[in-house]
Amino acid sequence: MDGGGGRSAPGHGERAEGNGTASGGSASGGEARTAGRGRLITGAAWVVLLLGLWLWGRNLTDGGGGPVLGDVSRAGRLAAGLPPLPAAHDPLDERSRPTRIDIGDIGVHARVIRRGVDREGAVDAPAYAHADRVGWYARGPAPGEKGAALLVGHVDTDERRAVFYALSTVKPGTGIRVRRADGTVAEFTVERTRVVGRGEFDADRVYGTEKEGRAELRLITCGGEFDRVRRVYSSNVVVSAYLTGVSDPN
Repeated sequence: MDGGGGRSAPGHGERAEGNGTASGGSASGGEARTAGRGRLITGAAWVVLLLGLWLWGRNLTDGGGGPVLGDVSRAGRLAAGLPPLPAAHDPLDERSRPTRIDIGDIGVHARVIRRGVDREGAVDAPAYAHADRVGWYARGPAPGEKGAALLVGHVDTDERRAVFYALSTVKPGTGIRVRRADGTVAEFTVERTRVVGRGEFDADRVYGTEKEGRAELRLITCGGEFDRVRRVYSSNVVVSAYLTGVSDPN
């Protein structure tokens, strides 16, 4: 699939085999393993996110993009006996890097580290040796700022589950707390979880803001079926949330 910059990138969830050394956390590679070593049935794959990050701040286009898990409309939530989602909080004026993310409903309590893009133009994910950490795309908005802040994490490694293993189970209304270096905690509420197939990945829909003027959060990992021969997942899991409050760490 072509990235916005014109390069042809491996598909989402693809893992490149190494030569016995770690790949340094590139989004297009994984920590190398010696030949013949046992692997979990799920394997270890990573999301290769296309170049196209200039799309931050644009509205999502309508249609496509894979199934939505859960009805996030006000009418749909009321019909299901659920309370409406809270109102959006105004974006924060001060930019401050994220240091920690907590999603209590799925047991995520993780350090957030700064990441950029690799030589291929894909998001440079945390190394597999640090699969318990979440990477923040530091060239985009910080959590709490206007626009969509991007956080990426592994779903698993060859030996164990990783930080975003349960991300696909997140439901609308789930709370996410992101601690920032300035001491504030940006509180987000999930409004949708989508599974986006490799052939349906649309950078505008994934990276763009869902509603103009909001501070949003996008959490991404790989998901769907795992192809043990090609060493790829079939889809990406994309969780969209928006800022609904600000507090201090205590």
